[in-house]
Parts: sequence; C-alpha cells; structure tokens
Amino acid sequence: MPKSMRPGRSPLLAALCALPLLALPLHSQVFTVEAEHVEKHYTEFPPTHVRYPSDPITTLGREELIRFMQAEQGFAMRPLPIANLTLHANGHMDPTGDKYVDQLHQKGISVKPGDRVVVTDIRIHEKTIELDLNGGPEHKHKYLRHISIGAGVAEVPLAQDSGAPPTGARLTLLFEERVPDVNGEQLEALLKPMIDFGVKSPAEAFAESLPDFLRKAVEEHRVLVGMDRDMVVYAKGQPNRKVRETSPDGKAFEIWIYGEAPQPVEMIRFEGSFVARVQLAKVGEPMQERSENEMGDYWGNQPVVAKNQHEVKLGDSTDADRTEENAPRSAPTLRKPGEQLPADNDKDHPVGAMQPVNMPPDQRRPGDPGYTPTVSAKQPPCSGQSQGSSQSSSQGSTQAGSTQTAGQASGSGSASGSTPCAQPQSGTSGSSQTQSGSANSSQQKSNSTSNQQPQSGSSQDQPNPLDKPQ
Repeated sequence: MPKSMRPGRSPLLAALCALPLLALPLHSQVFTVEAEHVEKHYTEFPPTHVRYPSDPITTLGREELIRFMQAEQGFAMRPLPIANLTLHANGHMDPTGDKYVDQLHQKGISVKPGDRVVVTDIRIHEKTIELDLNGGPEHKHKYLRHISIGAGVAEVPLAQDSGAPPTGARLTLLFEERVPDVNGEQLEALLKPMIDFGVKSPAEAFAESLPDFLRKAVEEHRVLVGMDRDMVVYAKGQPNRKVRETSPDGKAFEIWIYGEAPQPVEMIRFEGSFVARVQLAKVGEPMQERSENEMGDYWGNQPVVAKNQHEVKLGDSTDADRTEENAPRSAPTLRKPGEQLPADNDKDHPVGAMQPVNMPPDQRRPGDPGYTPTVSAKQPPCSGQSQGSSQSSSQGSTQAGSTQTAGQASGSGSASGSTPCAQPQSGTSGSSQTQSGSANSSQQKSNSTSNQQPQSGSSQDQPNPLDKPQ
C-alpha cells in the first residue's frame, strides 16, 4: 500500500520534487531467470537391501496393505517431478541421472526435498504397487470429467472436477515376478530412498537428504558460507527481519538478521541465492566474520545442464548495446540471401538508393525533376489547313476583310476545341489585334438581323456572301 502523505505537504510540492527524477536517463533493471538447480547426490540412487517374503500377496494381505498405506504421511527425500517414477525393488530408479533432471524441468517439481507428502491412492497390480502422492500427476477422473448429462442449464458432468492442473507425483514399485506378501513396514523400507515415513520434523527430514557435513550443520543450526536460502531456513528458521541494500559497485544483496541485542545477533548476507558472508555480533566481543567458502565442491558436483534448461539474463544496456540498437536497419527486400541483380554493378543505380522518376518532356509539370519552361510550355503546331487558310485570307482580301476572316477563324477554332495557333511575330501585331477587335465589334452589330456563320474547325478561303458590306 502507498505510504500516507505527511500533514502539511502539498501534492504540488511532491510533484515538483519528482520532476528532476523524470529528467534523469532511465535504464532497464536487472532481471535474471535461473533454472532450478538439482544437486548431483539427488540424481544418484543408492539401492536398498530389504528382505521380504517370496510368496505372492494374498487377499487379506492386500486389504491390510491398502489400509496401512492409505493417507500415510512422509517426507520427500529428493525432488519429485509431476510424473511417474519407476522404482525397482532393491534396485535402481528409472529415470536417473541427467534424464531425471530433464524430467524435473519438463514436467515441473511436485515437492522439494524435505516437503511433506501424503499417499492419496494405492493400487496393487500383478507385478507393481502404484502410490499416488499429493493427488498424483493426473486428474482423478481422466475421461469422465469430459462427459456430462443434460443440456443447457440442466447439464451436469459425470465427475466433478475443479479444473486445476495436477501437482502430485506417482511412484511405482516394480517387482521381478509378482508382488510378494509384504506388510506396511517392509513397503515403507523399500520406498525410503524416495520417501521417509518416519516420525520427525521437516528439518530432520531435509537434513537426512543432505550429505553428512551438511546434515550435521543443519541439525546444529549452523549456517555455512555457500548455503542456499532453503538450507538456511531449515537450519535457522525465518529471520527476525530482512534488509536489502546495494553495494558501491552496483550489486544488490540481502541481509537476514537473527536475534536481538543484548543477545548474540547473527547477520547472514546473501548475494544472489547463496550465502556470501556470515557475521556474529556479541556484546563486549569483537565482530566475528566468515566469508570463505565452507561448502567445498558441493555446488561443483552438479550434473550437466539439461537439454531443455535455458538461462536468461537481462541487464542494464551498455553504450555498445545502445549503438547497435539505434543503428540503421536495411530496407526490407524480396531478394534471397546473396542474390545479385544486373543493376547492382551500375554506378548510376546504387542498390538501396531512391532515384527520381524521369517523366517524358511533354508531360513534365512545375516541380518535376528536369522541368524547363521552354520545353514544357511549347505549343503544338497548327494544322496545314489552318495555316493555308490564314495565308490565303491575308493575301486575297482587304485589311478589314482579312481581319474579320482571322477573327472568324480564331473564333471557330476556339469553339471546336482545337489548339489556337501562335500569333505571328511582326511589328504590326499590335495594330492587327486592334483592327481585329474593332472589326469583331462592328460585325456583331451588323449581324444582329442576319444568320450566324456555322462554326467549323477550318477557316474559309472566300468571304461569306451573306455578310453585308461595311
């Protein structure tokens, strides 16, 4: 829960104090995912030497064995996977070694060493005795849980199931020929390398799963440099308080404190998951400190990392990481790796460079590459008929008539949608335009009662006889 604000402190003041923190560069926090380690002595299985009768089990012996083992409680002597383990009577375990570690990582860990287990079901077959621990690795009703009777609201499943995934284990004791007439004590002795059914505390059960020097340290409640957190908890219990700090070099560590002054105070420093230093403070005595490894090669005897075991570490990004992350990326392409195109060797067409689009000269617009007004603004030439008519009209008629004819030709050209011809470049162009404009105005007045000449794409060589003389 967030801490309550002190009386008299303004929320605005708190926001202003937080602004400098927002201006600082932020880096990713260290996040480490480590695989569950399994010590080598858990993968090595010592066989038992239990004497049991050779006669096959009877009906009475079967009932007594089920009654004796049902709901029996014990302690796991090694990590048990959420799977089926096969134990040969007075023999080896299957799987074992690296395959056992693989199964722990693939299926998951049901219980850790020293955890309590309960026999929830027992089944006796011809050559095997199956015991389900903590519910077993499968649902109780494997197939019936998918069948229901009814429809809609009245639908009722045949077997009630919570839907939670199973978290137990199954231990199968295999005999060579047939199940002998064993009693409950003999069966517990055969299962002791896996489960200890003796009356003891969890700390004692956990200590028995360790080597001799570690078992002695746990029983004497001593903490050794190199222990992990579970070992410290079984040896000393939960601490009075915990302190988390960061060293000057940026490494995070945690200190567990046991005891209160004036009693002796023991401070255990964890770096990662293991004890790095043990300090003992007594009143009137100097501080006792131990930081050398006291576990020997215990952690060095771990088996080879399993095939499906991966370690992921994410730390603060360095300058090289940020440079690589911000480096420009090549554009996506449909080429195959190592594929070359003919244009790759062309100096004018470098690979990956954008080139301008070259449009034809008559289709370029202002702003396009290579646009020039002289080329783009050039008008197409007039047709031969229009040029001939303009020449004949300028030679065979008077100045007023030729001006009128030129005006009619230009009017007919604009009405038909053809491109008008360029004006002749001469010194009398201005006077010709003026005369043409006056002639057009007089023509509009005189043609008010006459029919309008037909529009056409080409001009006439002779004046229209219906026009009245001016």
